[in-house]
Amino acid sequence: MSDGFRRGDIVSYPYLWRWQVDENPDREHGEKDRPVCMILTIVDKQGLTHLLLLPISSKPPFDGKQAIEIPPLELRRAKLTGHARGWITISECNYDVLERSYYLDQSQAPIGRFSDAFLETVRKAFAPFLATGTARINRT
Repeated sequence: MSDGFRRGDIVSYPYLWRWQVDENPDREHGEKDRPVCMILTIVDKQGLTHLLLLPISSKPPFDGKQAIEIPPLELRRAKLTGHARGWITISECNYDVLERSYYLDQSQAPIGRFSDAFLETVRKAFAPFLATGTARINRT
């Protein structure tokens, strides 16, 4: 059980891809649970935890998606040992509110965690996409 999540934690989540939303704007649920990285966790004045979640895949990005290959050491830190290789998508994210989420199991313990140094690399690469306003898929 988790005592709360923090930036860099890897958890299981039914990530909803941009292409799925574009295909069906009424779609609310991803096809399967997958590992995601909490790239941002902010607690507001009401005590609600706002999350930005980046998907992790064992396959290289496709269809114009932008991703960073995860170094082997970071795969081990994240406890993604079932992945020979891994990528973290930086061109889109899911936005959710932990305490109101229908999708995130709050009782799960994080699978693992990325190092602060790798998170900073991901954050810098993700920032321009987030700034466009089109990267975020709202799950609230």
